[in-house]
Amino acid sequence: MIEKTGKAGFTTTILHSDRNKSIEHGALHKPVHHSVAFGYPDARDLAAVFQGKEKGFAYGRQGNPTIAALEDKVTQMETGIESVCFSTGMAAIAATMTTLLRAGDHLVSSSYLFGNTDSFFKTLISLSIEVSFVDATEVENIRAAYKPNTRAVFVETIANPCTQVSDLAGIGDFCEQNGLIYIVDNTLTTPYLFLPVKVKASLVINSLTKYIGGHGNALGGAVTDCGLFDWTRCENIHQIYKTADPASWALRQIRKKGLRDAGAALSPESAHLLAVGSETLALRMTRSCANALALANFFDSHPDINQVFYPGLIRHPQHWRAKNLFRAYSSILSVEVKPGINYFDFLNALNVAVISSNLGDNRTLAIPVAHTIYHEMGARRRADMGIADGLVRLSVGIEDQPDLIDDFTRALAQAHPG
Repeated sequence: MIEKTGKAGFTTTILHSDRNKSIEHGALHKPVHHSVAFGYPDARDLAAVFQGKEKGFAYGRQGNPTIAALEDKVTQMETGIESVCFSTGMAAIAATMTTLLRAGDHLVSSSYLFGNTDSFFKTLISLSIEVSFVDATEVENIRAAYKPNTRAVFVETIANPCTQVSDLAGIGDFCEQNGLIYIVDNTLTTPYLFLPVKVKASLVINSLTKYIGGHGNALGGAVTDCGLFDWTRCENIHQIYKTADPASWALRQIRKKGLRDAGAALSPESAHLLAVGSETLALRMTRSCANALALANFFDSHPDINQVFYPGLIRHPQHWRAKNLFRAYSSILSVEVKPGINYFDFLNALNVAVISSNLGDNRTLAIPVAHTIYHEMGARRRADMGIADGLVRLSVGIEDQPDLIDDFTRALAQAHPG
């Protein structure tokens, strides 16, 4: 058993986390528990679990031992105090926002957002929650948007697809000074490359579907409490959830409202796949980040590429911020092909890279973003985000580097009109 001394490395900790608690029959992985209901010999114990006075499982919609083991892994990765897992990353975002905000509240959000998050925040607006979209690469824009009814700030570490890097530390200081809930989506960096707790994040969101799971075979999401926010200052915590340690109030309410009420439950099978996938996160990220940097340099000097969006390039506007904050620059990059190069022909000529919409797979994935995942938001919003019609997003995998470079070299040559 690995003792919780804080001395074990990232991968060692994740590999052995299941064994820090009782595990059936000496199994090395937490088994998949399919049971929906859990029996108790004493009715008082079941009542205590329902009321949050004791740890335990009441009904599968709110969690089970397999999901709890994954939650422990995520908490350890983020060095937080507790996590709640959901069926998807978007479910984690939706549960967090609808639980901690109410009509009349104000949310300040980065304008550089994952398309589905942008869509959901517009749904919040329809529910009478104010949302201000600002350029979060400068904390002054957050400060300018602040109002008396501002309750929270939401940012992504690295924006999808144009890779802007938010002023994470500056925003953390601002939120601390003003008593705001600071919510950081860590999906594109993962807890291996960056720990939002170090910039004073209150809550961390991860889409487990992406790099943490890593194999493109299971959906999942998580929200982690970093233990830094004083939830006694949050007016939107219901009295019924204030029966235990205040540090647990927010996640208890998020679990009850997001899982019990809205039913956004993660399946045990998916939890198992994501937990096993997470064990190799550091190895996969090291390889895919190295491949992404090599491809970014390749595209940066290619005559058919108009612009490359990747924080690892010195010319990137937030390169030095990313260098100071992150262990590496992640493995998402985008390229804008020059006029005259047909981006559909370019994509169709790829053999190694797969035309697909996911991120964080072991395989390199490519997609024309303006025509697919960002099509619904419209041309004006895309222009605000810097998304050109010819922008191609790549989620770089762990293939052999020469094979990737050869694939993109040949595909660009084939798409070249000359």
